[in-house]
Amino acid sequence: MSRQRATALLVDFDGVLRRWDPAVAAGVEQRYGLAAGVLVEIAMQWGRLQPVLTGQVSHADWMTSVVDALTEPAGGAERARAAVEEWQSYRGEVDTDVLGLVREARAGGIRVGLATNATDRLEEDLAALDLTGEFDAVISSYRLGVNKPAKEYFQAACQAVAALPDRVLFVDDEDWSVRGARAAGLSAHRWNGPGDLRYLRAALAF
Repeated sequence: MSRQRATALLVDFDGVLRRWDPAVAAGVEQRYGLAAGVLVEIAMQWGRLQPVLTGQVSHADWMTSVVDALTEPAGGAERARAAVEEWQSYRGEVDTDVLGLVREARAGGIRVGLATNATDRLEEDLAALDLTGEFDAVISSYRLGVNKPAKEYFQAACQAVAALPDRVLFVDDEDWSVRGARAAGLSAHRWNGPGDLRYLRAALAF
């Protein structure tokens, strides 16, 4: 039995709508004499990352913990702090093709939500990237207190776009997140890049 046409679209932020140039972090690490890849490696350690994604700590506190980790066991606090501040000043880049899909979907009567595991800096990032007002709903793990791929996250996301799970198409670049969405009853597509846009437009039929 085929699924009904989606009436809502949920789009992931990092890795789908927002792209990160790895050369930025690499350049910061080189300028400050840090090991290649260390900034992302430390920041993305799950025990450090999960609390900031679920509202237990702030983005600022998360970055302070990265600075602290960089300065252990021996000195260099000022250098580490400057490196992290410079790295964090980069907000990423909007994929204009994906943004075009979001706008087309909304113009076609499909409700669109930004569904992201995010920190309390999300609204600031959206403003910096001129994305405020581009969505019918913004679903942030920080505000929900639960992160993808939890079923509760997807239930809240569907409520935010006023659609039943089987009428929602979710797009994410992480396999585990796509699997979580499907387990919650949503249609889900693993994002591989701009080549997927034709498929998504056909799936949404707008």
